[in-house]
Amino acid sequence: MLSRTETFSGGFADPVFDAQTAFRMLMDCMARPGEIGEVALSLSPPAPLGIAAGAVMLTLCDHDTPVWLSPKLSQSPVPGWLAFHGGAPVTPERHDARFAFFETKAPLPALGAFALGTQEYPDRSTTLIIEVASLKDGQPLLLRGPGIRDTAGIAPGGLPADFLRQWNENGALFPRGVDVVLTAGRQLVALPRTCKITAAAVAETPASEG
Repeated sequence: MLSRTETFSGGFADPVFDAQTAFRMLMDCMARPGEIGEVALSLSPPAPLGIAAGAVMLTLCDHDTPVWLSPKLSQSPVPGWLAFHGGAPVTPERHDARFAFFETKAPLPALGAFALGTQEYPDRSTTLIIEVASLKDGQPLLLRGPGIRDTAGIAPGGLPADFLRQWNENGALFPRGVDVVLTAGRQLVALPRTCKITAAAVAETPASEG
């Protein structure tokens, strides 16, 4: 049984002001892929939802935005917390979701399993919010595309091994496709579908002479 404390507490201290602050930060990150944003607001979502993911949830999810939750999140206090603080409905159907949330180490379905939008309405797609172990200590990735001067670098830890392949397939669908927000604790980075991602080349260490 879920406790009333987990359901009713831990939201934004000032819902209107904090949501506006989080929204501006999230839009800045969407406009500048690879730039890491930090949630400095007072927020305490129920485990296993991270702070940045919780801020995104309360900022973007309302009664008009169906939300899909990973199995672990759906069996936690998160659905009740979301219903109380945001009023967003939870849907079991991935294609109906405007937003989908995953906790750290959650199995990630194929990106194509979610709503991809249409040629006429590409915005009718799902945005995936994926919690990872870190944005700085994992596989180095290079980002290119709109909003990026030359390249930007991130190093998320914990993405599936086939994420880059799936992301390339997602990009080929443009203007259709999903957008992704990676979160780690209080930090987040946005990966809009226009962003091209490749593995960063690792410099070889010269062989020692002698």
